[in-house]
Amino acid sequence: MAFRVPAHALAIALFLGAALSISSGTRAEEIKIGVLKSTSTGPIYIAVERHYFDAEGLEPNLVTFASAQPISVAAAGSEIDVGVTAFTGGLFSLAGQGAIRIIAGYAQNVPGFKFDAFVVSNKAWQEGVRSYKDFAGRVYGVSQIGAPPHYELALLAEKHGFDFASVRISPLQSLANVASALVGGQIDATSLLGSAAIPLIDRGDVKLLGWAGDEVPYQLGSIFTGTKTAADHADRLEKFLRVYRRAVHEYHDAFTGPDGKRADGPGADEIAAIMAKYTGLSVEQVKTGVVYFDREARVNEGDVMHQVDWFLKQGLIKQPVDPKLFFDSRFVVREDQK
Repeated sequence: MAFRVPAHALAIALFLGAALSISSGTRAEEIKIGVLKSTSTGPIYIAVERHYFDAEGLEPNLVTFASAQPISVAAAGSEIDVGVTAFTGGLFSLAGQGAIRIIAGYAQNVPGFKFDAFVVSNKAWQEGVRSYKDFAGRVYGVSQIGAPPHYELALLAEKHGFDFASVRISPLQSLANVASALVGGQIDATSLLGSAAIPLIDRGDVKLLGWAGDEVPYQLGSIFTGTKTAADHADRLEKFLRVYRRAVHEYHDAFTGPDGKRADGPGADEIAAIMAKYTGLSVEQVKTGVVYFDREARVNEGDVMHQVDWFLKQGLIKQPVDPKLFFDSRFVVREDQK
């Protein structure tokens, strides 16, 4: 005897099948984001934790690197979709080759925000390194030549009048290696991310001289992508930037007062707890070491090009950078724009 399916049951089955087909056909699009384990990655952590990517149909894949410079290489080679980190000589070199595009602003070192710490080993401190002028003739650690601490050292030398060329730069390949060498006394000084420096300072493993934002404020980095990704996946980048700016608003309001100075807002504890989860810091350490973000993620183009000029003069990059190509006008908002 033939088994007959009731008409209403068949209709339900067909509806569920169609719904499943539609659902499977609209799966979230993966976006690979190159980051450091740092409080400056805070807006990305906020967006992931609060599922902001879901609203844009994106599935974030955070790719964590040991230092900033390899992130630009990965972006240029389309191994990641976007990089979220500081400027480096490697990034500017790739920009000179036309391989990198800036699409939004990132963290800035500004007065009152304790993000990049100038720190000295206990050994060097005992030997009399008690001021920035004492860096002359000493060993200064960086992850790679052209990394942010390298540029910050040049700004310090210009401001405090010591001989930049007398300082021996020691490239140690990763931020963890730099921190370890400083604690062990193999290098005399460096600039460390607050997320790495604060625990060392709290334990008495190193001595703090000051903060980059107070001494040598500058545009620390940007959100960038590879030229091929910018050409082939503009829609994906637009979705990412909507998510990013939404999270930057929350980050800014949590840690910045109406006058632009460092101040905890009503959401500071909640946002700091999210960042603590991803960085391994305590909530109080996060709040101590947050960095400034322009609320609209704008970029200070003049400051960025000043950095490019310094790298050119030092011979650390070989080709000039065309700002018309470097700053992708489809996405980026400059500080002189609203």
